[in-house]
Amino acid sequence: MSSIQYRWLAVIGLVAGVVGWAANFFLSENGYPAPVLSSVALVAIILVAGATLFLGLRVRSWRNGRRDRNLDPLAAARTVVLAQALAYAGALLLGWHAAIFLTQLPLWSLRPGHAGTWSALAVSVGGILMIATGLIVERFCKLPPVDKDGTGPGSGGGAGNGTVNGTGDGSGDGGEYA
Repeated sequence: MSSIQYRWLAVIGLVAGVVGWAANFFLSENGYPAPVLSSVALVAIILVAGATLFLGLRVRSWRNGRRDRNLDPLAAARTVVLAQALAYAGALLLGWHAAIFLTQLPLWSLRPGHAGTWSALAVSVGGILMIATGLIVERFCKLPPVDKDGTGPGSGGGAGNGTVNGTGDGSGDGGEYA
């Protein structure tokens, strides 16, 4: 499984920004409101980011040696995938809503306190939260590097050899996931 690509986060954010700007321009020219999620969506963003962080903390505690219970390898893999999806979705939301916020900002003097502008700003901050949480949780799920001579972190036998279920050679390079 590959890591989150920062380049793709930037591309997704930029493309979403251009499309958001174009959609906002078209809709505002035709008398429609700005196409932003309401501030209530921020609650859903916080809940999803919190759940992802909780799952990531469970994997991190197992990775750091607290192994009173076995870690299901499928649950760990799902946590990594959830973290990556969260980061990419955050880039999409950030790009779209930041572009709309920037196009609404010059109108601030005409209509201060406009709800669409505040919603766009709130969801943009939520997108940043999603990206940060995704990157942090992905890092939580990476296994520490193992020295070739078997003296580094994660070396040894059984469940502490740098693998999820205690099988394998434990020769991870730090790029493997729990």
